[in-house]
Amino acid sequence: MCGIAGIFHPDIPKPVDARRVKAMADSLAHRGPDGSGVWTAAGVGLGHRRLSIIDLEGGGQPMLSPDGRLALSYNGEIYNFCEVRRELEAMGHVFATHSDTEVILAGWRQWGPACLSRFNGMFAFALYDAAEDCLFLARDRLGVKPLHWAILPDGALIFASELKGLLAHPLLRREPDPRAVEDYLALGYVPDDASIVAGVRKLPAGHYLLVRRGRAVPPPTLWWDVDFTSPSSARAADLEEEMVERLRQAVRSRMVADVPLGAFLSGGVDSSAVVALMAEASRAAVETCSIGFDSADHDETRYAAMVAERFATNHRTRMVAADDFSLIDTLVEAFDEPFADASAFGTYRVSQLAREKVKVALSGDGADEALAGYRRYRLFVNEEKVRGRLPAGARSLLGSLGTAYPKLDWAPQFLRAKTTLIALGQSSGQAYADAVSATSFGVRSRIYSKRLKDSLQGHRAESRYVDAMRDAPANDPLSRAQYADLKIWLPGDILTKVDRTSMAVSLEAREPLLDHRLVEFAARLPAKMRLRGGSGKWLMKKALGRYLPEEILHRRKMGFVTPISAWFRGPLADTAAAVARSPVFAELGWFDEAAIARIAADHRAGRSEHGRLLWQLLMLEKSLQSLFGLGLPSSGYEAAAK
Repeated sequence: MCGIAGIFHPDIPKPVDARRVKAMADSLAHRGPDGSGVWTAAGVGLGHRRLSIIDLEGGGQPMLSPDGRLALSYNGEIYNFCEVRRELEAMGHVFATHSDTEVILAGWRQWGPACLSRFNGMFAFALYDAAEDCLFLARDRLGVKPLHWAILPDGALIFASELKGLLAHPLLRREPDPRAVEDYLALGYVPDDASIVAGVRKLPAGHYLLVRRGRAVPPPTLWWDVDFTSPSSARAADLEEEMVERLRQAVRSRMVADVPLGAFLSGGVDSSAVVALMAEASRAAVETCSIGFDSADHDETRYAAMVAERFATNHRTRMVAADDFSLIDTLVEAFDEPFADASAFGTYRVSQLAREKVKVALSGDGADEALAGYRRYRLFVNEEKVRGRLPAGARSLLGSLGTAYPKLDWAPQFLRAKTTLIALGQSSGQAYADAVSATSFGVRSRIYSKRLKDSLQGHRAESRYVDAMRDAPANDPLSRAQYADLKIWLPGDILTKVDRTSMAVSLEAREPLLDHRLVEFAARLPAKMRLRGGSGKWLMKKALGRYLPEEILHRRKMGFVTPISAWFRGPLADTAAAVARSPVFAELGWFDEAAIARIAADHRAGRSEHGRLLWQLLMLEKSLQSLFGLGLPSSGYEAAAK
């Protein structure tokens, strides 16, 4: 895995300072500690930081074609590069290395942008073609690898794997975007169509950007999408066999490496499936690792140990204290933008543990989105059935009842009907958007100042979910919800979390369950084979019955659970109170200090549950301070924005 950065002048070929490109790339040294390189030509510069995985001696970058026409800086892995290479060799292409990087260069020369459809992998790359005088930026289908870009005041286009790479350029204006703050507080992360730094953009998953010198910078082009509109009519038994084969291919293709390789193992279905198939394909014992917590309610190590014993892996476990909040500043640095998924603690720790022995680790991420594994899908589908049977008047009445119903955080589950009643009174898209929100619109409105509300100009974070579900290539509610998550939640939260935490310790994480062939197969499954009888990933679990015991296949999903609510009533109680008085928020003038103070006091006293919101506010405060210098006694917001 690697880090890339660069500069391109779309108007005229102004000189590019190699030192500036190097500074941008060096800010990403954690992504590539094994080597670095810079290449410049008239009006263009590419930088690279390398984590050597394939062809350790011959894969240095930026890589040039033998005739000097093409230059490439690339982050990722093309898992089928050997097959593509053989196809290109048959067409007359000659290769000097054994790297997948050279295959991308030849693929572009042969097919142009259509080369992307030939690649099975995770990638973000920048390719300059001197013959066409153009820059080609591309990102993989599902957004496993990130790519940020911006247009500077002098017209230059800059790009980098992470935001910090752009921030290393002195001409990038640093100003917080209030719309991104709304997005973050609603979702818990800044989604891929937004950035906390105004003017910065992220190339969307499955898109490319082709910029030709002398022409205006166009909008990105969609080159891949997932389609749920053509369910298979094949027999369940045949689909089950195809599921196993696609899982097997996805795992085996990601086991190619010239360095030590292992896997994260939580003991859940997804990581256990990956380990089972790795063990089947490997002659040696698979290296696995798990993180355990010193709180029984959050610890899964016995399940991981059960799977490790079953497949005779070399398994290591490290226990983490439930009050392990020492990583807060480390995570702020790793993510740049505010990020409130507290499972990043566990993902960082397990990446640390894996990196002690391996350089590549396979994870089980992606199956929940592709195969409907989340509990929220079951709840949404059930609500949708009820919603469809109710006349409009009845739905409106239930919504009004939900608004009036008290929020009983302290009460047993069956008495907490407020959310369900409100959902039944909404449209499908709005109901699901609210279900995936970290902080409701009502609570956000309470803590926003008039200044922030005015600057948002009616922008609502949930609208992107409503739009995605309305326009989804899908025929049923479950598929529409999954499509929206694959486009928004997966790249914005899950893949950002895994990329930043693994790259922070220079570990390459690979996600076999996001092999695009597997995702496309899952989208063709009838909805009842993804979600049946209240069980998500139904066909996958059925297919894995030959590998995994019932106790693993059907146990309650836990994941990396971090007890942030308890922290804000215990060791971080004073921090919760201090957030309301934050000099960062005071300088911005975007929040109601008294409203946040009441929320913090109610949470500390146990009257309400606001742990997640307090965590969001704490991470927002720290990120804004780090990025913009807000709240510092020596510099105000205006100075930091210049």
